[in-house]
Amino acid sequence: MLRLSFPSRNLSNFSAIAPLTRKLLWKPLLIQRAQTSRYQSTKVINENTTPFTTEELKQSQLERIKGLGPLVSKLPTRLIPYAELMRLEKPVGTWLLYLPCSWAILIAAMQTSAPLLSTVGMLGIFGVGAVIMRGAGCTINDLFDRNLDDKVIRSVQRPIASGRITPKQASVFLAGQTAVGMGILSLLPAQCWWLGLASLPIVFTYPLFKRFTYYPQAALSACFNWGAMLGFPAMGVLDWSTMIPLYCGSFLWCMIYDTIYAHQDKAFDIKAGIKSTALAWGSNTKKISYALATTQFGLLTWAAASSGVMLGPGFIGGLSIFAYRVFSMIKNVNLDSPKDCWRAFTGNIQTGLYFSYALFFDYILRLIGIL
Repeated sequence: MLRLSFPSRNLSNFSAIAPLTRKLLWKPLLIQRAQTSRYQSTKVINENTTPFTTEELKQSQLERIKGLGPLVSKLPTRLIPYAELMRLEKPVGTWLLYLPCSWAILIAAMQTSAPLLSTVGMLGIFGVGAVIMRGAGCTINDLFDRNLDDKVIRSVQRPIASGRITPKQASVFLAGQTAVGMGILSLLPAQCWWLGLASLPIVFTYPLFKRFTYYPQAALSACFNWGAMLGFPAMGVLDWSTMIPLYCGSFLWCMIYDTIYAHQDKAFDIKAGIKSTALAWGSNTKKISYALATTQFGLLTWAAASSGVMLGPGFIGGLSIFAYRVFSMIKNVNLDSPKDCWRAFTGNIQTGLYFSYALFFDYILRLIGIL
C-alpha cells in the first residue's frame, strides 16, 4: 500500500505542499488504521461465530473507515464511534427527517406571512433538532438491534455490534441526546410540547417492530415524519386540515423509500429472521409503490389546497418535479442490487429539496406581495 511519510525534523520544509500532501495521505492512512488497531479492538465479532468470512469482515471494516469521510475521521479516536452511532458520516437520514419539517414551516409561514428572519430561524432550529433526534433514533435502533446487526454484513461494523461502544455507554449517550432534544423542544411554542412528546413512545419502540411484523417501515414512517405536523404550531398555526394530509403524504413517501432501502438487506434479513415490507411485498414492491406515490401526491395537493398555496408557481413546479423523480425512481431502481437501492434511496434528498426550494420560492413571492 502506498504511504507517503517524511522525517519529522524536515516537516517544515514541506509547508508549501502540505495541503496536497494531506489530500494524498488521509485515505491511505485511514485504511492503514483500519487494518491495525481499530480492527484489532473489535470485541464482539468473533471469526468462530460470525456468519461472515475473515475477508468479508476485513472488507466491511475498510468500507466503514472509507465511509467516515474527512470530517468524522478527524475527530478524536474515542469520539468517532459516537459520531458513527449518530450516523453523522451518513447524513441522508437527517435530511429525510428534516425535509417534511421544512415543508410544514414554509407552508405555515405563507399562511401567516411570517417575517423572513423568524422563518429562517425556525428552519435552523428544526435542522439542529433533526441531527440530534435522528442520532437518538439511531442509538435506540442499535441498542435494540445489537444482536441482529452482527448477522447483516452492512451493519456488522456498527459501534455496538462491533464492541467499540458498550450498551451502557450507548444508553448514557442516548440520555444526553434526549436531554438536548428536549432542550431544543423547549425553544418552541408551548403548543409544540405536547405534540412533540406524543411522538416519543413510537420513537423509542419502532426498532422492535421488525421482530414481529412485516411492516416496521410503517412504524418508522409514523415517527420519522412527525415534523410535518410539528412545524405548524412552531410557526403559530394549528391547521389540522393541512397538517394531516401533509403528514400522511410524507408518511407514504417514507414507506416507499424505506422499502427500497430494506431491499438492500433482504437476503440477510431472511436468514436473521428480520421482517420488512421488502420481504412482504417482494416482487409486487414496484406496483405497490406506484399506488402509494399516486396517493402521496394527491395528499400533498390536498394539503396545498387546504392551506391556500396550491396556485403558487413554486408549488406547481415543485410538485411536478417531485412526482417525476419519485415515479422515475420506482421505475428504474434495481431491487436486487444493494448498490442501486442505496443510490435510489439517497436520491430522495435531492427530490425533497426541490420541493423545499419551490415552497421557499412561493414564500418569497408572498413576502414581496407578488403572490
